[in-house]
Amino acid sequence: MEKIQMTTPLVEMDGDEMTRILWKMIKDNLILPYVDLKSEYYDLGLEYRNETDDKVTVDSANAAKKYGVAVKCATITPNAARMTEYNLKEMWKSPNGTIRAILDGTVFRTPIIVKGIEPCVKNWKKPITLARHAYGDVYKNTEIKVPGAGKAYLVYEDENGNETKELIHEFKGAGVLQGMHNADKSITSFARSCFNFALDTKQDLWFATKDTISKKYDHTFKDIFNEIYEAEYKAKFEAAGIEYFYTLIDDAVARVMKAKGGFIWACKNYDGDVMSDMVSSAFGSLAMMTSVLVSPDGAYEYEAAHGTVQRHYYKHLKGEETSTNSVATIFAWSGALRKRGELDKNDALMKYADALEKATIKTIEDGKMTKDLALITSLENVTTLNSEDFILAIKDELEALLNA
Repeated sequence: MEKIQMTTPLVEMDGDEMTRILWKMIKDNLILPYVDLKSEYYDLGLEYRNETDDKVTVDSANAAKKYGVAVKCATITPNAARMTEYNLKEMWKSPNGTIRAILDGTVFRTPIIVKGIEPCVKNWKKPITLARHAYGDVYKNTEIKVPGAGKAYLVYEDENGNETKELIHEFKGAGVLQGMHNADKSITSFARSCFNFALDTKQDLWFATKDTISKKYDHTFKDIFNEIYEAEYKAKFEAAGIEYFYTLIDDAVARVMKAKGGFIWACKNYDGDVMSDMVSSAFGSLAMMTSVLVSPDGAYEYEAAHGTVQRHYYKHLKGEETSTNSVATIFAWSGALRKRGELDKNDALMKYADALEKATIKTIEDGKMTKDLALITSLENVTTLNSEDFILAIKDELEALLNA
């Protein structure tokens, strides 16, 4: 077949370890034979990030803003052990965190549903998408270990030196203090990203905090969401036949457990961190979870929700066979190519992305899968494939779909 043409490049962010190996396999077998790929390539492997003093990460994020669509491989966020292993100049920040900050984006994570991998919550029939605010709160906190008795205050000083001061606690002995913040601008971007994604995917949107306890901090989130919805999105939601509503986080958890799925659940930073792991695990596997970063001005960055699969990479380096699940990385590519096709009105590219996902799901549902899925599937007599053979099995299905 003739290769599908692209009119606008997408941004390609390569990564680390076993996912970097899978990245090349996916491109060589599932993308390049069918698509005349136009991409602006950035190597976010830890060695090159170190070589460029992490400038490459900033450049890749700015390119994502320019072109509107990016696809990213999993990357290492270095710790002390990685400093030694890779002989790093310094402990570079998380690439995801850097990209999120530059795009001012919200992370949307959605499980990939296949027959034979049943959710632990039996009434969940459709995916639940977790929308996580990606700025501030406990992740930008300031902490103090209190050595003994004394008073702790929260102090704000404006540009003119005027102070607002509130007593936090009068300590009778040792303890701990934590200061958190957020910004109206970031919360506004979070809200718009959520409303836009709900319209884009035609799903109901839930938003949950604890404003009954946090009457200023959490209530600000609630108020900003409500103001933007009423002013900018209410009519659009009604026209699309979808709903937005606010609920307390504990009520949301109770409702989620009894729901059938098929909606977006928006959470503050920490709540989203915890709940996305709960949702992904309950649906079956973090390796079966898509992740897309959406900016309020409409830039999209697609990636897998999991890490670099370090243990499998070390096996691979020894020449040992691995059976590494590549589904989330494949869906990162399909998501980015579909969005590129949608923005460029390229029907052929969108249809190809749909076919790639259908071929991946059919391969698993036909009983051909990697070891991690074979251990949890309810299908009988499955065939466990190694990393490359799984991708080649998908290629066979893809060929059949495209030639049908």
